[in-house]
Amino acid sequence: MELKVIQAGNSIAVLLPKEVAARLNVEKGDSLWMTGESDTGISLTPYDPDFAAQMEAARLIMKKRRNVLHELAK
Repeated sequence: MELKVIQAGNSIAVLLPKEVAARLNVEKGDSLWMTGESDTGISLTPYDPDFAAQMEAARLIMKKRRNVLHELAK
């Protein structure tokens, strides 16, 4: 699928067709992250890999320390 590059102020932007935005589950104002680069191009994702890693660590702590968090919530 061909994507159009346009001028946006002093920068350039890529227009995502509705089908691509729907597949990425993004809307106007959302952010995309470049997560990889190879000889053939780059990888874009709507999910911040650093934030995802932090959330996974938080889930592990919440699971391990469930009783402590329950007491703190009182």
